[in-house]
Amino acid sequence: MPPALTAPETKGPAIQKMFGAIAGRYDLANHLLSGGLDFLWRSHAARLIRQWGPRRVLDLATGSGDLALTIRSHCPGAMVVGADFCPPMLRIARRKGLEALVAADGLRLPFADASFDVVTVAFGLRNMASWPGALSEMRRVICPGGHVLILDFSVPGAPLRWVYRPYLHHVLPRVAALVTGQKAAYDYLGDSIEQFPHGPAMCELLGAAGLVDARHQPLSGGIVALYTAQRSA
Repeated sequence: MPPALTAPETKGPAIQKMFGAIAGRYDLANHLLSGGLDFLWRSHAARLIRQWGPRRVLDLATGSGDLALTIRSHCPGAMVVGADFCPPMLRIARRKGLEALVAADGLRLPFADASFDVVTVAFGLRNMASWPGALSEMRRVICPGGHVLILDFSVPGAPLRWVYRPYLHHVLPRVAALVTGQKAAYDYLGDSIEQFPHGPAMCELLGAAGLVDARHQPLSGGIVALYTAQRSA
């Protein structure tokens, strides 16, 4: 069992500080450590969202804005808003051309009920102090019949797991330290992935938040999982 993560009451500020410290090299580290697969994961998610034909999309924990920009390119008629509670990340997203940005905590979103057709979060729900609280907020701000999409790391099954876990806990933090100078952030990454609900467990959380038709799809052999659910019409 990996060590316990930061306590919920202090997790938010700790995560905010951690991402602020790696913001300048965040994109480079992502592309390098995923072997470029992060581009494919975001494109897959954006193509699925395009099928839903949204007019208003909220990308929660948008970070440097990569998923929001990918969604915008696939859904040119949609308004795409990025929200994050880390100002250095938002500054990078703005420099990349994402104009609609809001500084916001995922547990207390500054949006009215039923404001969006789709709410997404890529590699961000795992870092929030309360997963049920964040999912409840996501449900609140989507309109009836709207969709939630979550993209996050998972733990693949054997035999890939036998290679993945040593990479995750030993190789990745050392490489990331060379790129970002912040090894501790990537030690945290491995522990947070191990403790994050995977597959049916995440679908149960989605259902408990009042969402329906929860589904999960493993990507890249189960290294990443894509979850979708809806707010009932």
